[in-house]
Amino acid sequence: MAAIVDAEKCTACGECAEACPLDAIEIKDVAVVDAATCGDCGACVDVCPPEAITVE
Repeated sequence: MAAIVDAEKCTACGECAEACPLDAIEIKDVAVVDAATCGDCGACVDVCPPEAITVE
């Protein structure tokens, strides 16, 4: 399952996009995860300052 972004918490800082080794995250108004590309590694979760991303 791909990383899930809580749009209420996301500040679109871009830390997750920089940390993603598969370039599966794009920053728009909030972080947007491409589920087909996401490898469920959790790198984005570890660097998200507002803790807006989860991997289930």
